[in-house]
Amino acid sequence: MTTLRLPAVLALTLALAACSGGGDAVSEEHAGPERAGPTESSAGLPKGTVADGEKVATTPGSGGQSCADCHGKDGSTPLDPSYPFLGGQYADYIEHALVAYRDGQREHALMGPQAKDLTDKQIADVASYFASQPTKLTDLSHL
Repeated sequence: MTTLRLPAVLALTLALAACSGGGDAVSEEHAGPERAGPTESSAGLPKGTVADGEKVATTPGSGGQSCADCHGKDGSTPLDPSYPFLGGQYADYIEHALVAYRDGQREHALMGPQAKDLTDKQIADVASYFASQPTKLTDLSHL
């Protein structure tokens, strides 16, 4: 029978975290002045605002399209059935996805160019906006 040495594992984990240089997963390249305050999400981004997010969602980005062009203004009327519904999605989920597209950790021919120039604040704002919209998302709890 093996015994789990939780205190040793915990100590090692804490030691590695202390040596990691702060643990902020958001790249400094995209941090900008808006990173001055505390983070508000599991993605390490500042607090987003719905009104600013609506502007980001409806303004064409560096890829030439706006979020609304493909996902619909409400995030729940996508141009193509293969595009995901964003309306009512968790803001943290949208933030993590956009940061990954922006930083090249998640690849997609359309989303990579769209996200590449977004700042942390813009990502937080657009995530707040879409999270505030009515949703068509469902889960499997009804089965």
